[in-house]
Amino acid sequence: MRKKILFIAEAVTWSQVVRLMVLARGLDPRRYEVHFASALFNEHLFHGTDFTRWPITSLGPEKIVADAGAGTYPYGEAVLAKYVADELRIYKAIRPDLVVSDMRWSTTISAPAFGVPCATLIDAFWSRRTTRDRFPMPDSVPCATLIDAFLSRRTTRDRFPMPDLPLARLPGASMFEKYLYPIALPTVLRHFAAPVNKLRRKHGLPEVGDYIDVVNWGDYLLFPNDPLITPLTHQAPHETFLGPVLWSPQIPLPAFWDELGRDRPMVYTTLGSSGSVDAVPRVLEALAGMDVDVVLSTAARFALKNPPPNVRVVEMIPGNLAARKAAVVVCNGGASTAYQALAEGTPIIAIPWNPDQLLSAIAMRDAGAGVFLRTATVTPAQVRAAVERVMREETFTQTAQRVAASFASFDPHARFHAIIDEAIAHDGTTEGTIWGTAGM
Repeated sequence: MRKKILFIAEAVTWSQVVRLMVLARGLDPRRYEVHFASALFNEHLFHGTDFTRWPITSLGPEKIVADAGAGTYPYGEAVLAKYVADELRIYKAIRPDLVVSDMRWSTTISAPAFGVPCATLIDAFWSRRTTRDRFPMPDSVPCATLIDAFLSRRTTRDRFPMPDLPLARLPGASMFEKYLYPIALPTVLRHFAAPVNKLRRKHGLPEVGDYIDVVNWGDYLLFPNDPLITPLTHQAPHETFLGPVLWSPQIPLPAFWDELGRDRPMVYTTLGSSGSVDAVPRVLEALAGMDVDVVLSTAARFALKNPPPNVRVVEMIPGNLAARKAAVVVCNGGASTAYQALAEGTPIIAIPWNPDQLLSAIAMRDAGAGVFLRTATVTPAQVRAAVERVMREETFTQTAQRVAASFASFDPHARFHAIIDEAIAHDGTTEGTIWGTAGM
């Protein structure tokens, strides 16, 4: 009898749906019956599949973006309760052998409540055991004050950067980020986790901790990353590095494709489905004055009137091929496009906006594969200087090529299959045993 695998994605951006879809496509239909629950079933992604589709409740991207921009948290108890009810309904209908979740924090409640094992896809840079540089304290600044000395001793628990909140644009924001934000962060993380913990108690489950514990919850944690980019101090038994899970749309190249990069470097630019559209004019102003060909992919999020002469605009393009031809990729820093670039040996310039993109951009900067600029404060001059630097300094391309070779050594599907076999053989949830190490 075929085993039933249920994939559940919170469709805030394409990234969550894409990663699960790629893994689901790699399963042998003779062995597995695949079910997919999401609020997004774009035919670019699901064409040719015979997955059983389950529409579910999900906050719209507009709501998530608006709340993130305001520094508020959208997943309150009422929202999560609806999510949990939706998921339990699906569990009862299909009786899955394994749930695979991406950014669907309600599975922290529904999966153990129903008694089904859950594998959570989460980027390794969300781990407390990441070895990224201390942030936001600059390494070059000595601990000259008592406050600096206090902050320098804080653990990785507090080493999460401040996203582009509205106050990031105000005078004195750098002082807030350096001194007050690290002190306030633990309280904020507990506050964000409170709705999950309250619902877990209602379902007879123990609390999981703070927000970092919530996003790292799972009977199995699957990192769609390479430890070369996102190293950990140590790896827990229930954690697996799958390697990058890559995808590009299978669509024709534009008619002007062969003209690009013939006489001068090409720059591929896209802020994807969740980057800040407000940054696009500043990026184009920078690139318009450079001797480069530019391809801008809008991801169908906006229209551009009268682009600069050296800029070609498309809604969508095979990103892997664009990255392969480009000298540098300007993106939001999120793992989807950035890994696509690095897999082709092309360095990046990241302009991250949300916390996930920022953590990803920091990891790639620390690895030497690119640079990042803050969305809130980025200027055309900074973008131009960054592009010129990355194209001038060969170490960026050399590092990106080393990363590409490392990426190629991974087989995400084989590693994923091994996790499925282990989970099914275990025949039940592991909460309290394997899962109990998630907050290490």
